[in-house]
Formats: sequence, C-alpha cells, structure tokens
Amino acid sequence: MACYRVLLRLPEGASKEITVGADQHIWDAAYAAGLELPSICHQGRCLTCAGRLLAPGDFDSSDAVAYFPQDRAEGFILLCTARPRSDLEIESHQQYVMREHRKKLKLPAPYS
Repeated sequence: MACYRVLLRLPEGASKEITVGADQHIWDAAYAAGLELPSICHQGRCLTCAGRLLAPGDFDSSDAVAYFPQDRAEGFILLCTARPRSDLEIESHQQYVMREHRKKLKLPAPYS
C-alpha cells in the first residue's frame, strides 16, 4: 500500500507531519497520530474539518457527500473524507473560510 507524507499547518504556527496510507482518510490518520482536528459529520458534508492546500498536491475526495469542483479549484480539502494521492501540505481549521467561499458561489454551506 502506498503511503504519503501530509504536513498539517495548525493554528498559531504549529505543524505536524503524519504518514497517511492511500486508503486512509487524512482526519483518521491525524487522530491516530494524536491530533484532534475539528469534525462533526465525518461524511464530507458539514465543512467543519475543512483545510486548504498550501502547495500543489493530489487527493481523492470521492467519499465526500458534498464536495464541488469549485472547492478543489480553490484548494479546499475535507480532511474527514479525503485520501492522499501525493504528499500534501495543508492548512487546517479552514471551516469558516470554506463556508464563506461556498456562500459567495451559492453552494451549500452548513452552519453559516
């Protein structure tokens, strides 16, 4: 099984590098590594787990219930349902930014 390096940039300048299997959701790997990232639904619907890519990278978001091409184009990633397909660098805790992005585009933005 392929594994990828995922660097999570956390609030206040902290960061954590984790290894994530190709068949593993990033949020689950972070939790297993001792990180408690925001989450509610674990279905890719509520946006609570949102992050944003800080460097080019690839991931599979097909497990998300509500993830749009416009989200990917702006670099947003739902950590609870995304599986890496390359090494990634992600800024975590982006739920409010992603909700504003969605509202501007008139896309579903739960808890807005």
